[in-house]
Amino acid sequence: MPSPAPGQQPGVDTIRRNYPVLLHRMTRLMEVSRTLASTLDLSKLLRQIIEAAVELTDTESASIMLFDPHSGELRFEATTDEDSATLEGFIIPVEGSIAGWIVTHTEPLVVPDVSRDPRWSQVVDRKTSFVTRSILGVPLVTRDKTVGALEALNKRSGSFTNDDAETLKTLAAQAAVAIVNARLFQQSDQIAEMVHELRTPLTSLMATSHLLLRPELPAAKRIELIKTMQRETARLSQMTTDFLDLARLESGRMRFVHAAVDLPELVNECVEIIRHQAAGRGITIQVHLDPSLPALESDRGKLKQVLLNLLTNAVKYNRENGTITVRVQLKETKWRVSVTDTGRGIPTESMQHMFEKFYRVAQTEDTATGTGLGLPIAKRIVEALGGEMGVESIAEVGSIFHFTLPIPQT
Repeated sequence: MPSPAPGQQPGVDTIRRNYPVLLHRMTRLMEVSRTLASTLDLSKLLRQIIEAAVELTDTESASIMLFDPHSGELRFEATTDEDSATLEGFIIPVEGSIAGWIVTHTEPLVVPDVSRDPRWSQVVDRKTSFVTRSILGVPLVTRDKTVGALEALNKRSGSFTNDDAETLKTLAAQAAVAIVNARLFQQSDQIAEMVHELRTPLTSLMATSHLLLRPELPAAKRIELIKTMQRETARLSQMTTDFLDLARLESGRMRFVHAAVDLPELVNECVEIIRHQAAGRGITIQVHLDPSLPALESDRGKLKQVLLNLLTNAVKYNRENGTITVRVQLKETKWRVSVTDTGRGIPTESMQHMFEKFYRVAQTEDTATGTGLGLPIAKRIVEALGGEMGVESIAEVGSIFHFTLPIPQT
């Protein structure tokens, strides 16, 4: 005989029969609690939570939606199915959704048959090719603050019980605290990185301002120092812009405006912007556009930011009198945009770090300028637009940075 449905009191015989299962669950909850408390990587933490939810409730899948207090949005952050990574950051309406009801009412909810619940949307199932039949959802709450919702999907045997609900509530309480801690650690880590990067231009500005106060300073030297201050001020301004962009992208608060984009026109526009800078080093730019390119629906401003970053880097790390080749091709069901340079290439040991924040190739640390955030930001923008970004390189030959964009299916 199964445990009674949520809300009903179990009998003594039922408790006795379920005691081994309950004991196992409590033991696992203690183990999971220790694991969650020691995990500060948010992505890894969310994965551990949904895996524990599946195990403890004996379900097919689990999902986590986190609430963004700044935008008031509920975002899909993790799911058991690895193939459904495209759901991460997917916005779920707070009004009229099952997860929204859980977050708003801060109460557990059992939906035995989602097809009979008007709050159920098939959008998620269509995106993941997963068929949801039933849901047990609980709020993620800590210190009277709602963090989000944790859902267990499709009980493998029988129906969701009161034991399932209590177990998931206990897991959710532990998970909510761990998520808040991981977010705080992530923020403090980013702040530490930001402060470290700001020190160099600030130190330069401080030293330069002291020198300018000397009355015996020659006029020519004074002009030189003022130009240095202008460069460092511009660098600080770019840093703050990049820090804000990265913070918005990582928190899911970056706004994207999708509209029709003429990709060949945009590529040519970006090339013209960068051409003068390239000519100053004797670098020629070649553009090859596939004439069969279909229409593109995307964010023109964000794509321009990505293209200018790749083109600027191609000029900066190229050889004198080198070449930059820009290609836009149709590859199966995707656009592929590539920017090739004839620089010294990227060392093998550096390839895996190219999209990390603040990373610079060792050989370029003394000469490279910028925030070290351009590539990480570009990669996150492309991924948010549904594409992928990568890099290929051959020592002493050059590098190819490329990204794809999906073609809408008609």
